[in-house]
Amino acid sequence: MRKLTYFVAVSIDGFIGDESGDGNMFMPYVDADFLEFLMGEYPDTLSTPGREAFGIAGVENKKFDTVIQGRASYQVGLDAGLTSPYGHLREYVATRSLTESPHPNVELIRDDVVGKIRELKSEDGELGIWLCGGAQLAGLLADEVDELVIKTYPVLFGGGMPMFGGRKYSFEAFSLEENRTFGNGVIVRRYTRKR
Repeated sequence: MRKLTYFVAVSIDGFIGDESGDGNMFMPYVDADFLEFLMGEYPDTLSTPGREAFGIAGVENKKFDTVIQGRASYQVGLDAGLTSPYGHLREYVATRSLTESPHPNVELIRDDVVGKIRELKSEDGELGIWLCGGAQLAGLLADEVDELVIKTYPVLFGGGMPMFGGRKYSFEAFSLEENRTFGNGVIVRRYTRKR
C-alpha cells in the first residue's frame, strides 16, 4: 500500500501560514544548504518551473508520483500563472468551487476526498502521495496520513492557519524516524504513524 505523506512547512508554534494561508515568510530560510537538501531528498516537492530553474527537471521522482492540494493552495499556483504547478506528478485538487480543471494534468476531486485518497493509496507502486496542503484538507485527511515530514522554521506566528485545520482533539501517535537540523535554524523531522 502506498503512503500519504504530509510534507509541510510550519512555524515553531504549528502554523503553516498567516490567516490567508500565505507562507512566504518562510522563504528567507531557504538558503543554499537547505535548498541542496530539498533538491537531493525531496526534488518531487519543487514546482516544475523550480525544477527547471535549478537544472533538475529531468531528475526522476524520488518519493512521490502524486500530489493532492486544497483549492486555496492550488490558487497560489494559479495566481502565478501555473495551471499545473507540479506537472512532473499526477495532480489532484480538492475543490467544490472549481467546476472545470484549468489543465489536463490536474484532476478535480469534488466530493469523497477520503475515498479518493484510499483509492490512490491502494494502487501498486513504490512512490507515494504528497499532501501539499492546505490546512482544511490536512484536517480532513489526518486519519489517512501515514507519514509527516515537518519543516519547522525558527519563527513564531502566534496565530494563522494551523497545520491541521478544522480538526477536533484526537490523540494520534507517531514515531520519529529522522531529525535534521540546518545552520539557518530549520529543523526537518520525519515521523511515521504508529498503527
